[in-house]
Amino acid sequence: MVRHNVYFWLDESLTDNQKAEFEKGLAALAEIDVVGNGKFGKPAGTPERPVTQNTFDYALVLEFESVEQHNAYQVHDDHHVFVDQFSQWFKEVRVFDTQF
Repeated sequence: MVRHNVYFWLDESLTDNQKAEFEKGLAALAEIDVVGNGKFGKPAGTPERPVTQNTFDYALVLEFESVEQHNAYQVHDDHHVFVDQFSQWFKEVRVFDTQF
């Protein structure tokens, strides 16, 4: 299994409507046929600690049965639609992929 963790820092000027549109885009990524499971969320309200990083705006977590399915997701048309539609809103994006 591969867990694909993506953290987004967005442009501060986005409106609530734009953020809602972004959330719909994140939800659509989880519906791509090669994705086994997917969710998105915002930073948890946990206490700050020296090791905690919670400055991101959204996190997306997708699970794939294999590296091959992950790779198929990366070139999937719907993934490209998301990137094309929303990348201008990204200040920063970080990806952490883990294989189990």
